[in-house]
Amino acid sequence: MAQNSLQNSSNNSRNTNAVILLSGGLDSTTVLAIAQEKGYRCHTLSFDYGQRHRNELDACTQIANTMNAASHRIFNLDIGAFGGSALTADIEVPKDRDESVMTEIPITYVPARNLVFLSIALAYAETLNAIDLFIGVNAIDYSGYPDCRPEFIQSFAQTANLATKLGVEGSEIEIHTPLLKLTKAQIIQEGNRLGVDYSQTHSCYDPSQAGGACGRCDSCKLRKAGFERANIPDPTLYA
Repeated sequence: MAQNSLQNSSNNSRNTNAVILLSGGLDSTTVLAIAQEKGYRCHTLSFDYGQRHRNELDACTQIANTMNAASHRIFNLDIGAFGGSALTADIEVPKDRDESVMTEIPITYVPARNLVFLSIALAYAETLNAIDLFIGVNAIDYSGYPDCRPEFIQSFAQTANLATKLGVEGSEIEIHTPLLKLTKAQIIQEGNRLGVDYSQTHSCYDPSQAGGACGRCDSCKLRKAGFERANIPDPTLYA
């Protein structure tokens, strides 16, 4: 069941609905800013999927409110009940991996996560009569996840148009991936241009109890390197 945690009554001129998958991280927050700049009325969607910590869900709510999303929903879907990932089960999160091996699929991969998330986002979009979905997948600076590749996005878009009322009736559904071919540094530079407050975002796979980022997991290392290469101060609170 989905829960509505924000309803914004901003009287802006945006009238084209879009669903934005919001994880609370650097990438998805940048995508939200990009979609807003393009004039979309952005409905953010996050997932309580059984992840080991709730820091990212708290970040999602804060970001949606701060950035004046049209609405924000947290969908409860415990795919973590299946286990199989260090993000949902009692499995140690890998630390200090070299970037050269980050093309291998790590234990932090959550089975079929983006496939499941996009499917639910698609169903939600139909209720809004929205044909635009935004997701922050990236095929350059990523940790080897198969559901971040352009081949997957292209395949899903084709399926979305075959499987929905909107698609069958001639409204072409589009999956927007504005970060797909950008490096992490380029993403940060774009977000900085758009005024994104990255101090609100959460990327760490294994934060401390106080919420500080570990600085050593794949996500932290990619984030830290991105800020360094972008020559922009890193606002992340590290444990």
